[in-house]
Amino acid sequence: MHFADYCDDVSTATLQRDSSGLLPLWRAAQVFRLASLIYAGAVQWTVVEHYVRPLLSWAVFALMLIWSGIAAMLLAFGYRRRRQVVAAEVVVTLLLMASTLMVGGKNNYFDRHQTVPTTFWAANAVVSVAILLGPWWGLACAGLVGLSALAICNQLDNIGFDATLPILLTVGLAVGMGAQIVRRAREQIDRAIRLEAAASERERLAREVHDSTLQVLALVRRRGAEIGGPTAELARLAAEQEDALRKLLSRQAGVEAPVPVPVPVQRDLRSRLEEVLPTQVSLAAPGQPIVLPEQMTDEIVAVVCAAIDNTAKHAGADARSYVLLEDDGEEIVVAVRDDGAGFDPSRLAEAAAEGRMGVSKSIRGRVTDLGGTVDLFTAPGEGTEWEVHIPSTGAEQR
Repeated sequence: MHFADYCDDVSTATLQRDSSGLLPLWRAAQVFRLASLIYAGAVQWTVVEHYVRPLLSWAVFALMLIWSGIAAMLLAFGYRRRRQVVAAEVVVTLLLMASTLMVGGKNNYFDRHQTVPTTFWAANAVVSVAILLGPWWGLACAGLVGLSALAICNQLDNIGFDATLPILLTVGLAVGMGAQIVRRAREQIDRAIRLEAAASERERLAREVHDSTLQVLALVRRRGAEIGGPTAELARLAAEQEDALRKLLSRQAGVEAPVPVPVPVQRDLRSRLEEVLPTQVSLAAPGQPIVLPEQMTDEIVAVVCAAIDNTAKHAGADARSYVLLEDDGEEIVVAVRDDGAGFDPSRLAEAAAEGRMGVSKSIRGRVTDLGGTVDLFTAPGEGTEWEVHIPSTGAEQR
């Protein structure tokens, strides 16, 4: 593998691991490092004659060059232990600045000039800390480096007029705030990506549910209504579940299902019962239509179907059912009677206590919601009769 290809592979892997979004900032900081190193080299070449130990100053510059290369490679290519590298950079910077005391200056040269590494190059430590830890740590590092430079050059008494400390503090604050903004922007982007992925997954699931579950529910609803009899209750339940599932999918997609404007629809209760009741069930009803709101009609039909279904399950194979329907203008009276085996009424309470809520939910619950009452007459060997009274005027769905 060629070196260029290797670098490309390393760069790609680094970008994939860059969870903070700061990699471009780290790489820009290395451009700053290169510029500061060039400046330090120019200063070294220009003022080396003012040093007491010029060879030692060149050794210091060589160390600056070596460390700059190492730090630039480790920080620019996403080295996992950036904290250790940055901590080492602060220590190396302070030590190289302290070497100014060993290099020495002729005629108190350093009392009027910057340290051997130069303030520009020393600012790299401030930049690295600010990117890694934010503006406050950037300010702290700037204060440490700036005060150290002033102390080494005997300029602490001139702190109010020397530009070293203000410049370093500004660099630490500005770079730290920039890194903080980049982090927050990356977090927002990651959050948006996660939300988009979740929305895409919900949309995919919604398509699958629409193509499978909703289609089956719609088929059960249509076929159940066509067949009639006890399957009408199954059709009604399928319609309810289909509607609830569609609303749920709409909410999950981030769009609330539109609230339909209620349109009063009237249905003839007698005709509905004639449609759904099995042929072996006898129906006695008034000659004139009993017109009620559609939802109320559907609930009464469901009550009757539940009672008929209960007869088919428990009354015996030869049991016959009879439905009596009356309307006196104030209330609807529905009586569902069979000539089956009957049962002990206390069994209903026992079933409810055991969590088997079929009769309670299917019959009593619906009648109660319609504002009506229901009575049960049964005994072993005497058949069963359900008598339901529901107000036909001003009935409120609760």
